[in-house]
Amino acid sequence: MAIDAAHRAGRLQMEHYERLERIVHKSDHDVVTEVDELSEQLIISAIRAAYPGDPILAEESGHSHSVPPAEGDRTGPADRLWIVDPLDGTVNYANGIPIFCVSIGLVEGGRPTVGVVHDPVRDETFTAIAGEGAQLDGQPIEMPAKEKLSDMVLSLALPASGFASRERRLRRRIRVARVLGSAALSLAYVANGRFDAFVQGRGLSLWDICAAGLIATEGGALVTSLDGGEWFNAADPAKSHGLVAAPPAHHRDLLESLA
Repeated sequence: MAIDAAHRAGRLQMEHYERLERIVHKSDHDVVTEVDELSEQLIISAIRAAYPGDPILAEESGHSHSVPPAEGDRTGPADRLWIVDPLDGTVNYANGIPIFCVSIGLVEGGRPTVGVVHDPVRDETFTAIAGEGAQLDGQPIEMPAKEKLSDMVLSLALPASGFASRERRLRRRIRVARVLGSAALSLAYVANGRFDAFVQGRGLSLWDICAAGLIATEGGALVTSLDGGEWFNAADPAKSHGLVAAPPAHHRDLLESLA
């Protein structure tokens, strides 16, 4: 269901790409388009049809309460939560920059168990099931190990306030850093080594990291908060997360560079 919903949302996005009719500014640095809302409605409808008792947390509409299941229906246990970012990289999308994705994750018992990140431009789909590894378009993937930190290409996004000296220190230790403008896609890229690591200081929400964090983990990355703790807590507020996803051999070095 999640893969099919992500693909259908992706097709909708490509149909409207560079033909937007409405862009609304959510804040000074964030926007939402009619395609965000249409994609979210499509995905929520798909989840509702398949799992009517499951609650949903989606970026644009927030928490969506579950529909009471019919008698005998066991499709919506109380410890399940779908977390949806219908269009991660909206600023890119609105500006015609072809780097954005659909992210759908399932949380069970407080932990991500299913993750789907679909890139409609490249028609690529990263997926993972907890304990079963990560895949790209149905083929198993895992992150390659680089011996030296100095060879690594990082997705690096650190705020200027409080991180300037740490960013300079970290940049001196790696090959190069990039910022794509889609956190979910960048984090999923760690699973197959397009990025050797992902570092973001703050500003991430559950819908940015739920699916992609699981994909990176199942691809072999060690994923933690900036202080080395748990990377996922369903009770955390929006835009409160910082994250490091890296090969286990280099994870501590990256944390120390950020300390």
